[in-house]
Amino acid sequence: MTTLSKTLIAAAALAAMATTAFSQVPWEFNPGMAYMYGGPGKMMAMAMASGPKNHDAMMKAAKKVPHNTVFFMSGGELHSTSGMLDPTGNFYLP
Repeated sequence: MTTLSKTLIAAAALAAMATTAFSQVPWEFNPGMAYMYGGPGKMMAMAMASGPKNHDAMMKAAKKVPHNTVFFMSGGELHSTSGMLDPTGNFYLP
């Protein structure tokens, strides 16, 4: 096996491990930030305008996300359902 082949195999293994580790990091939502799903492949994060007028306008139509809500993509669309995922990624109802 050539050195180049060994290097490519090692790089692929590291990429696979990094992808797995990254997917297990919880989302971090921060105060003052807004997160918007704009369609397939379009997630945005931006600082919200400060001030009570802006906050009140957003809260008029806001709905609290219940505990144990799972968000996932299917057919290029964002979905949510009530339930949980076990450590292997299998869905179940508590």
